[in-house]
Amino acid sequence: MNDTSAPPAGLARTPLSEQHRALGAKLVEFGGWEMPLSYRGIVDEHRAVRAAAGLFDVSHMGEIELIGPQAAAACQRLTTNDVRRLGNGHVQYTLLCREDGGIVDDVTLYRVDDQRYFFCVNAANIAKGLAWIEEHAGAAAVVDRSAATASLALQGPAAADILARLTSLPLSDLRSFRFARGEVAGMPAFVSRTGYTGEDGFELYVDAARVVDLWGALLGAGAPVGLEPVGLGARDTLRLEAGFPLYGHELDDQTSPLAAGLQRWVRLDGEDFIGRAALRREREQGSPRRLVGLEMRGPGIARRGYRVSFEGAAVGIVTSGTMSPTLGRAVALAYVSAALANPGTMLAVDVRGRSIPAEIVATPFYRRPRPAEPAAPEAQPEGEAAPAPGGGEPRVGAAADAPAAAAGDTAAAPGAPREGES
Repeated sequence: MNDTSAPPAGLARTPLSEQHRALGAKLVEFGGWEMPLSYRGIVDEHRAVRAAAGLFDVSHMGEIELIGPQAAAACQRLTTNDVRRLGNGHVQYTLLCREDGGIVDDVTLYRVDDQRYFFCVNAANIAKGLAWIEEHAGAAAVVDRSAATASLALQGPAAADILARLTSLPLSDLRSFRFARGEVAGMPAFVSRTGYTGEDGFELYVDAARVVDLWGALLGAGAPVGLEPVGLGARDTLRLEAGFPLYGHELDDQTSPLAAGLQRWVRLDGEDFIGRAALRREREQGSPRRLVGLEMRGPGIARRGYRVSFEGAAVGIVTSGTMSPTLGRAVALAYVSAALANPGTMLAVDVRGRSIPAEIVATPFYRRPRPAEPAAPEAQPEGEAAPAPGGGEPRVGAAADAPAAAAGDTAAAPGAPREGES
């Protein structure tokens, strides 16, 4: 039986707390929040997302808005990516950095219009991110919408079909890393084609007072095609298979985006931003350590904090690891000495006192299958239009569809979560 007892007092709860309890969720503490770890079981929920769809409560994430004529300039100064590339309705994966290049948080940035942007920040970093943004926002107004906003993630190959049952928004026109405003199940919502699983999917932002109704409507619409509620356990194994870093594991204040393999989202030769000078020095001198993917070549699972060695000498540390439900083998992310960070290098992981062989491999570990390319159309009679080319759903999310590293980078670094074209 699942343990549905209340976690320690003082934890924040999302508006869906009672729904999680009613579904028998196992509740845990995460970043100061009471959150569902799993409902039916981590592996079963993981497989449901890969095969059909899963629904995640991500209302613990924060939403921080910048408003006014100086909002774009403030976002440009605060973030590593190029805000000028964003049009209305665009989303961008980016990072907030300290002056020394350490990562304050990795975020998604939404452009509503030329005077309104909002950041989606990690749950454990809401207070820190808000303080940092307020300190560096200049003349832009900063509004914390976190308490008033709830969000759900609908992820998996059936996600678009499920959502289409509840909205008139033209989802087929909504590309990866774009969002639209409209109604879902009769409720005003921001619908963003983004996610953290390596599958097609959406993140939906609604008024916190209405998220219970939206949760129920989505589960009802998706039940016939296998939609399941999914907890943090499967969210973690899904993102790890897709090679996505997690703040507090792969990313922190002491780690730079370059060491984490996130060069693609750092515009070092563009507009100035906080931390650019330090990161340019690091680019010139080289990062002493690099984040890589590992596959275990012996029995054992590499867990966070396990030592990584080369020829008996310690050379790194595991940041995340699991037995991949999709691949059937143990995979991990780890920081290792830069000189060793090349695919094919054989290392070892200390698993409970045993030295287990592990090979550095390119990430992501899992890529979403692509539909077969359609055959070339036959010649059409004059005046009859040829059929439009196929090709499946738009690319979604970060590294599941992205190069493992920036051009010219030989390390097997993971890609960025929620990566878009910007």
